[in-house]
Amino acid sequence: MYHTWMRYFTPGPVHHRLGLVCLGVGLQHGALPPVGPRTLDHHVAVVVSAGAGWYRTPDGRTRPVIAPALLWLTPGTPHHYGAGHGAGHGAGWDEAFVDFTGTAVGAYTELGYIEPERPVVPLTDTTGARAAVTRIARAARRGNPLLEVETSAAVHELLVALRRARADTATGADPVLAALARDAFLPLSVTQHAARHGMTPAELRTAVRRGAGCSPKDYLLGIRLGRAKELLAATELPVAAVARRVGYDDPAYFSRLFTRRVGTAPVRFRERVGRALPGGWSDRVPDPEHPPVIGSRPSA
Repeated sequence: MYHTWMRYFTPGPVHHRLGLVCLGVGLQHGALPPVGPRTLDHHVAVVVSAGAGWYRTPDGRTRPVIAPALLWLTPGTPHHYGAGHGAGHGAGWDEAFVDFTGTAVGAYTELGYIEPERPVVPLTDTTGARAAVTRIARAARRGNPLLEVETSAAVHELLVALRRARADTATGADPVLAALARDAFLPLSVTQHAARHGMTPAELRTAVRRGAGCSPKDYLLGIRLGRAKELLAATELPVAAVARRVGYDDPAYFSRLFTRRVGTAPVRFRERVGRALPGGWSDRVPDPEHPPVIGSRPSA
């Protein structure tokens, strides 16, 4: 016995320019019939929240699937899997699936959010992923004029939720990334950062690529330029002082780097977005549940 609900969509050419589009969504549970062997031309994320089953690789090997887990079904790769009875695991499983495609798939794959080489991914929790799937399911009501845009946004959210929930990286803040962020404004090279962690540069590159999907240089640069933008927008510090604050002793080099990455010079950036904030600048992240509002007064 099993229960299933699913919807399929056909986004138009304009919607495909959103980067990711949802092609289908489903919620199922029980002793579901096996899927495949088959090959698809798009991606599917199958989120298994409860129960167990099996996944058979193209070379014929069978792997157990024990919830919470994620199955990645990728274009052009044959797959064959089933819930429960196919591997002697009782009453099946509880799954949600989302079919998607789009030009942004390549970037998400390069950043490590989609892992074609890992068809079965252990998760620590499926709450965030199921919330994104629920948003897609709610958007799938008949006649919803915002269907394609709402479901596209939810696919992006789903990929982030799945990345956060991966069992190999979901044990809290990554200590290497946290330390790099803390030391990002020190005038250190990647080699020097690696030495501070007792690592070789190659080991540091591997760790940062696994945790952030980019190189240590790009990770540090993103933090530095983000802070530089904040200082340019909210203070009157000279560009040279901003450069020193974010780890660059040579203001000319900082300006060239900023211009190349941001697309405009630091001075021009300040002219566009700068605003005087005397006494109003804060490094504290607002609480989303209690954001600053007009008319609010500080508590006594």
